[in-house]
Amino acid sequence: MTRRRFAWLDVFTHSPLSGNGLAVVVDGDGLDDARMLAFARETRLSETTFVQPAADPRADYRNRIWDARRELVFAGHPSLGTAVAVARARGERSARYVQQTVAGCQPVEVELAGDRHARATMLQEPAAFGPELEAADVLALCGLEAHRAEPDLPAQVVSTGVPQVLVAVRDAQALAAARPDWPRIGALLDSHHALVLYVFCCPEDSSAVRARAFAYSQQMGEDPATGSAAGPLCAYLQARRGTEALEIEQGVEMGRASRLSAAMEGDRPRVGGDVVAVLEGHALL
Repeated sequence: MTRRRFAWLDVFTHSPLSGNGLAVVVDGDGLDDARMLAFARETRLSETTFVQPAADPRADYRNRIWDARRELVFAGHPSLGTAVAVARARGERSARYVQQTVAGCQPVEVELAGDRHARATMLQEPAAFGPELEAADVLALCGLEAHRAEPDLPAQVVSTGVPQVLVAVRDAQALAAARPDWPRIGALLDSHHALVLYVFCCPEDSSAVRARAFAYSQQMGEDPATGSAAGPLCAYLQARRGTEALEIEQGVEMGRASRLSAAMEGDRPRVGGDVVAVLEGHALL
């Protein structure tokens, strides 16, 4: 066993115990895949990350991102929270890093504010637009009728590092009424190698979005803030409506209110939000 620096942060929030929780093992060098997966399961969070030396010369560190089932090629709040944990461990108040993930290398910027607060943003990969899906079929997995769909926004698989299934509803009332059928959602996500089903509403000519994200199983449940879906959504709405920037509320229905910002920079979305440190110490791994 080795004592390794460990941090627990809440991402996409300014208030502790809201947003999306993240565990970060800052000294993750030498850990094998089995030990990382076991520790990720132990935390019972949606994701846990391990910082290791970069194998790519362009990167400052390698970010290994795990959920309770596998290593992820890329994820949003684990990228921002990990960068904040690295900056805090290094004593850097302002930093620009390049992280290495399975998906590639992504620039991340961090500004620390005070003893526990920070702001972080990340430039995600250019959008890859996958197949369009029948919105009625997708909404049925959430217990919603076809008339709840936003008629001018088809459901679609979109990736800016990892695929997500996006589907629009007409209003916040429809969003609140969603009741996930977990096995069927899991089958849909696995068929497209996607992480979440991202259900959202966004009035036309508005940058304000409300969203909910459903993962692949009841055990994983609803995700309170999904940065890796905010980027695809921003690229999707730019292509469909010409929208260049978004402010996304998520996690409200589950009592973990989160706020994500996203804006296009050329063909890549930049996703950002506040991060707050909850706990720091050591893990024996």
